[in-house]
Amino acid sequence: MDNTQKANIKKPAYLRYLSQSTLENLQLTTKVVVEGIEALIRGRSQSQVWNAPKAVVTPPDGRYMMATLSAADDPPFLAVKSLLLNPLNSQRGFSSINALVVLHDSDNGLPLAIIDGNWVTAVRTAGLSAVAAKWLAKPDASTAAFIGCGVQAHSHLRAFAELFPLKEIRVFGRGTINRDAFCHTAKEMGYATIACSTAQDAVSGADLVISTVTISPQLTPFINARWLKPGAFATLTDLAASWHADSMSTFDRIVIDDLEQESKMQQPLVDPSIVSGDLTNLVNGDILARCSNDERTAFVFRGLALGDLAVAALAYQRACKLSKGTLIET
Repeated sequence: MDNTQKANIKKPAYLRYLSQSTLENLQLTTKVVVEGIEALIRGRSQSQVWNAPKAVVTPPDGRYMMATLSAADDPPFLAVKSLLLNPLNSQRGFSSINALVVLHDSDNGLPLAIIDGNWVTAVRTAGLSAVAAKWLAKPDASTAAFIGCGVQAHSHLRAFAELFPLKEIRVFGRGTINRDAFCHTAKEMGYATIACSTAQDAVSGADLVISTVTISPQLTPFINARWLKPGAFATLTDLAASWHADSMSTFDRIVIDDLEQESKMQQPLVDPSIVSGDLTNLVNGDILARCSNDERTAFVFRGLALGDLAVAALAYQRACKLSKGTLIET
């Protein structure tokens, strides 16, 4: 777009609000989300996408507050997400995590949309895991173990069901209500589903391991990477907080989401000496992906802001095309 075209852009008359129900009905596929995230990762390497390290506030009462910022020239959007996790919310009848994404035009800064951040977070997190799994997991993986049975477990099940020829789902959760609901969903999708009495029972022999344990001050590590069989892939959405740190060297290859972001964090996710690289290195071919059928591989991540941007942009563009969402006059 040249300067003349930019000068003729009119201020939008409306903001588009996209609720969770509207977003779910857009039916974005995992393939589309993976392609969107990878496109922004490559764009970042070409200085067309910018991603700031997440800002985090952790009050002493156990709340986790976070904000992310990412922008791109193509697609021409800027996304800001604010999120708060409070473990006490479950006692209040609320989701433990609540978030909101605001989408702007990345050229002029005009606001374009307000998007349910819980949906974006769920789809983005599973999307980042899917990008890593595309490169690090065995393509014929058929057995998946889920440690944790909340929103992220459901979004990962849907995403991985599109990527792999899954047959068996193993489930371990510390609460029976979420566990039983997750097992019911997996069974309805046609999978043989096993509710396991221990985390070790779930992960031993599994091709894929997905840990989505809610982080809290009371959480102590209970998953041992030595339980994983040769060739397994694990994605750790819980900052590796549920895993024994001294077992992480069992993995032959560990990839994190963003080396630059990680360098600015006070507490590393894992020992930096055993990290092979980040998603940008992986997608651009700067580091090796899976090299043999026996390698144990892992993706450990905090969350990448350009993932929020990719998902929010895809949702906004599809909603505009389908004339979905609630218009708010500006």
